[in-house]
Amino acid sequence: MAASLVVAPEELQRVDCVADVHLHAEDAATALAFEQHVVHGRFDALLILGDLFEVWVGDDLLQGDDAQAALARRLAQALRHVSQQRPVWLMHGNRDFLLGADFAAASGATLLPDPAVLALGGWRWLLSHGDAWCVADRDYQAWRAQARSNAWRTAFLAQPLADRLRQARQLRAQSRQHQAQRQQAGHPWADVDEHVVDEARRRAGADGVIHGHTHRPAVHRLPSGAPRLVLSDWDAQATPPRLQVLRLAPGGGWSTVVPGS
Repeated sequence: MAASLVVAPEELQRVDCVADVHLHAEDAATALAFEQHVVHGRFDALLILGDLFEVWVGDDLLQGDDAQAALARRLAQALRHVSQQRPVWLMHGNRDFLLGADFAAASGATLLPDPAVLALGGWRWLLSHGDAWCVADRDYQAWRAQARSNAWRTAFLAQPLADRLRQARQLRAQSRQHQAQRQQAGHPWADVDEHVVDEARRRAGADGVIHGHTHRPAVHRLPSGAPRLVLSDWDAQATPPRLQVLRLAPGGGWSTVVPGS
């Protein structure tokens, strides 16, 4: 699939990128840290590359009466406040791929397809959540193809909200068990295939790549020599806290900043 192009306005000098924030009601510290950056961060645009939420079972969650629904509404309101003045771009992840038009309307965020290209000051970044590039994990790729199908989405969203939430918890438990079994068998954690990524970059005419998903923050060089920037997950309760914000500048520059700066 060809990557969609997002051309950043010339006045944008600071584009903040995050991924894998995994917001959920049981982690108030991380939710607060992210909300504070959304409201007080000195960025010109905000780019969220997937898994903003730990789980998203449909936009009707916004009408729910539990703590997760309240968190979702509060975050949508914070993003709405920002999006009225600055661009907010949001890409689906593997845990919140059911974010839809209602959440986009509530938050003011522009939903981006995966992949997409950001043109910023003469430099082109290929953007992705990254899970589609983990081609060696065949079990996950089979599940991903099924869950992205219209038939699966229609059948899942037709179920009551409580049933969907219960299934989501079961799927997360199965995923953790799957990862534990892979570790016990000596298999490494799934990572992207750099040759697949480099080919996607080449086809998109991009100068570099940014993605999340793998929770392995680093600056890599693809076989072509192009930079591959991997975003961290967020966890305010880790030691030290993981609250990475990647700030892009025109012309291919980047730096890491702390939330709120």
